[in-house]
Amino acid sequence: MKIQSAEFIISAAALNQIPASKLPEIAFIGRSNVGKSSLINSLCNRKSIAKTSSQPGKTRVINFYRINNDIHFVDLPGYGYAKVPDRIKSGWQHLIEGYLKDSKNLKLGLVIVDSRHEPTKLDLAMVNWLDYYGIPYGLILTKSDKVPRHKLQLRVTEVQNKIQKQSEYCKAVLPYSSFNGEGKPELIALIKQAVEKESNTNSSKI
Repeated sequence: MKIQSAEFIISAAALNQIPASKLPEIAFIGRSNVGKSSLINSLCNRKSIAKTSSQPGKTRVINFYRINNDIHFVDLPGYGYAKVPDRIKSGWQHLIEGYLKDSKNLKLGLVIVDSRHEPTKLDLAMVNWLDYYGIPYGLILTKSDKVPRHKLQLRVTEVQNKIQKQSEYCKAVLPYSSFNGEGKPELIALIKQAVEKESNTNSSKI
């Protein structure tokens, strides 16, 4: 799979604004300011298709991007930013969980975690939530270029032991750098596998 085209489609501030489509969806999930937008830009070979911000909690909508005219990348609002008022947090939670639970096109969630730190309680709560609803996901350890090689490998092993080995739905733990492209081929392969698995399943039903 090679990403040849990428375009922004819509920002959905409510569940009823999510576009009607049958395209498979890959959801990007993570804490505020963890690097979801930078990851999307890196995958798409674009500098600013997904807007980045130094201000955590700024994204309050679900952003949809059409990839190669046959996949949607779905950028969910970041969670865990303490300075956001409770009423807004509640709205984000409803938006995020409503999408993840009800989307008929979601094929894979990508939980983005900063490789410099252990997964937070909120990260662990999210993967437990995905496990509960049976949603396949990968754990993407971003900013890997900022971590010494031996420490990065220890972090990968730690997350594999703590999460992947305990879950039938965690498909991979991948280090990733939007700066130097580390992990990009492996992540694209994971996305391709999730999309092709669904295509093969549909074909077998015909």
